[in-house]
Amino acid sequence: MAIVTENNQKTVLVVDDDPMVIKFVSSIVLSGGFKLLTAASGELALELLNGYKGDLHLLLSDFQMTGVSGIDLATQVTRDRPELKVLLMSGFPEGMLILNEGWHFLAKPFVPSQLLTLISGLITPDKPTRFAA
Repeated sequence: MAIVTENNQKTVLVVDDDPMVIKFVSSIVLSGGFKLLTAASGELALELLNGYKGDLHLLLSDFQMTGVSGIDLATQVTRDRPELKVLLMSGFPEGMLILNEGWHFLAKPFVPSQLLTLISGLITPDKPTRFAA
């Protein structure tokens, strides 16, 4: 199920199969004043976006999920929305070695200010960002 909160014109879709991660990341996204969409799997994210006609500025997804992975999700979504920024996150210590041009990676765990700075830099690059840790 998706949560949609109208906070700003910039929209972030958070996708993770761990409810605690969705809750944590969603609170960070909302604290930055962004509009939030959430999905508990890649499949649910695709269903949500199939009917979503609004703007989407950032896909923030877990890298490895059962079913549709973060890479598969990003690949499918960016076919229809090539301007979409992609930020994949993972708790695997090896990290991500190869990402498509323009895609970004964030290792878990991270602090809220780190995530907010990265999100803002990706979708509002002209706006200076200052977030408290």
